[in-house]
Amino acid sequence: MTVTADRKTEIITENARGTTDTGSPEVQVAILTERIVNLTEHFKTHAKDNHSRRGLLMMVNKRRSLLDYLKSRDVSRYTALITKLGLRK
Repeated sequence: MTVTADRKTEIITENARGTTDTGSPEVQVAILTERIVNLTEHFKTHAKDNHSRRGLLMMVNKRRSLLDYLKSRDVSRYTALITKLGLRK
């Protein structure tokens, strides 16, 4: 259910804007997306896990807020990120 340290560093290096970037909106959204995907897989077998479902909803809302922030600051970075992560259809 959680993202391993190796996978997290891999996500950071894929989405970082610089060599020491770990907190940009792109990195945060990518990590949240990985956690959301893991939790949705978890719910396929544990449908009644309502405590984790609350955490999932909080993560989705946080990701939405970060994407709104990024869209208001730089639309080109926003569109590049959503196409890279496959968030919109």
